[in-house]
Amino acid sequence: MADFDRDAWEHRWEQALREHGDALASKPPSAYLAELEGLEPGRALDAGCGHGAESIALAAAGWQVTAVDFSSAALEHGRTTAAALGADVAERIDWVEGDLGVWAPEPAAYGLVLCLYVHVAGSVAETVQRLGSGLAPGGTLFLVGHQAVDPETGEQTMAAGQTQVSIEAAREALDGWEIQIAEERRRQVGGGVDAVIRARRSG
Repeated sequence: MADFDRDAWEHRWEQALREHGDALASKPPSAYLAELEGLEPGRALDAGCGHGAESIALAAAGWQVTAVDFSSAALEHGRTTAAALGADVAERIDWVEGDLGVWAPEPAAYGLVLCLYVHVAGSVAETVQRLGSGLAPGGTLFLVGHQAVDPETGEQTMAAGQTQVSIEAAREALDGWEIQIAEERRRQVGGGVDAVIRARRSG
C-alpha cells in the first residue's frame, strides 16, 4: 500500500475506529506536546491531525486550532470527542478535510504549526516549506517523523518503506530559520527512532 493512498488510509481509519474507537478517544496526546508548553497560545495548525488528540489538547490549553487530515472518519471522531468535552474546547477547533500532499495553509497565519508522523507524498522539503509558509514571523514549527533506518544499527525499523520528515530534509527546507532542535531520539514505546525538529520562523 502506498503511504499516500487516500482510500486505503480511510479504510484503515474506519476499521481502527470501529474496533478501537473508545481506546482512541481516551488515548493521551503525544508526549512531545510538553515541549511546547512555554509558547503563548494563539492560532495553531495541526497538520495531519488524525483522530485529533493533539488538536484537542492544544485547544484545551487555549489555542485556536485548525486540524487538517484527509480522513473524514478520523476528523469526525475528533469532532465528536471534542464536542463531548464541551464548547470551551470544541469551539476552538476547525476540522478541515485536506490532503497534505497538496493542501496549503493560509500564509503567515499561525503562531504554531505542528506535524507529527505524517506520511509524505513527494518531497519532504517541499512539504515542510509549504506547511512552514503558514507561520507568522516568530512562529514555531514542530515536526516529528519516524525514521526508516535505525542510525545506530543500520537496520530497518517499523517505518521502513515510509517517507516521513527527516533532519536532513528539514534543514534543507528551513535554510535561514532559527533551528532550535534537530535531533534523533529513540522511542521509549514501540521502538524505532524519531527525527525531532523545532524551528522558529525569522521575521
